[in-house]
Amino acid sequence: MKAKIVVGLDGHDSGERALAFAKKQAEMIGECELIVLYVVEWSPFSFQTAEENAQRSKRRGEEVAMAKERVIDPAIAGLEGPGMTVSGLVKHGDVADTINRVAKEHKASQIVVGRASDGGLARRIFGSATSNLVMGADVPVTVVA
Repeated sequence: MKAKIVVGLDGHDSGERALAFAKKQAEMIGECELIVLYVVEWSPFSFQTAEENAQRSKRRGEEVAMAKERVIDPAIAGLEGPGMTVSGLVKHGDVADTINRVAKEHKASQIVVGRASDGGLARRIFGSATSNLVMGADVPVTVVA
């Protein structure tokens, strides 16, 4: 059975470092699948009008297409190698919960993410997606500095 690693990208340098680390891991493992994932944060707790709800689905589709084009496609270009396969996904939702859910669905043995790079008041109050993932993941999480 092929090992599977989920790599969470954030569209920044920290995600690129996580991807480089995961690629090295996959090369050492041999038979490995990298599942490269970008999560568009989407709050289910907004109150919208009927017209706004009608546009929500369209906006989600546009966000997925843009994230795939700008983050996923460039990240996975040229990654495949002997014994390694690569797939890319874009999902909506809470970052930590979504990465964990994708790892469980794909029966991944590991999650690799970059260390949170931004600070500020919101992070101190709510925590970062990375720390939430580390605390709640069902598989080991490697955090790349």
